[in-house]
Amino acid sequence: MSGLNFPGIWAIYRTEMARTRRTILQSVATAFIVPGLIMLTLLTQGISNASIAIYFPKFTKTIYELLSAPISSTEAVFAYVGAAATKSVLIGLIILLTATFFVHLRIMHPGWMIAFLILTALTFALFGFIIGIWAENFEQLAVIPALVVTPLTFLGGAFYSIDMLPQPWRTVSLFNPVVYLVSGFRWSFYGVGDVGVAASLGFVVGFMVLCLAWLWWIFRTGYRLKP
Repeated sequence: MSGLNFPGIWAIYRTEMARTRRTILQSVATAFIVPGLIMLTLLTQGISNASIAIYFPKFTKTIYELLSAPISSTEAVFAYVGAAATKSVLIGLIILLTATFFVHLRIMHPGWMIAFLILTALTFALFGFIIGIWAENFEQLAVIPALVVTPLTFLGGAFYSIDMLPQPWRTVSLFNPVVYLVSGFRWSFYGVGDVGVAASLGFVVGFMVLCLAWLWWIFRTGYRLKP
């Protein structure tokens, strides 16, 4: 047996180590987008679950049974929105758990992470409930999630930091409400965000209050609920 081919061994070793470094960078990048991926899921699932839940009783005309049942409008909203938000949170937690098998995740502020998770799920379940009441057909049911919410999510820093954007696009991005959702949730993981955590929390709470006021008006007037 001749001597070992150290140059060949070194060449292969160096190539594999270079690949490892690339993999590490990919893992870091993947860890960065996990909060954005969860937030995307919360928004889309919260809206779709709640909107479909209330739209189908309208579509099948069983909504009148709900309206005449011995249950208040507030209780009905609690039930529908609570169920939709719970589904969204469970899916988000499953994504988070699955991600831990592939990347190293650290959650610096677990309490705030849970708070943002629940508040966002509830808020967009409320928004989805409103869409379900407003929609008169399946096309209207899908138009806002598909043409408004999803594009705003992809352009809202879900998979990148808006600090990477040149001016004036970074300033323009600050008018995207999803930026505040993603930033606050990412801050709970890593302690950094594109905007202040107070602004993120304020937006979520403010939008929730707006949705609650909107629903109060809908049930007070019977908008698209009564013939």
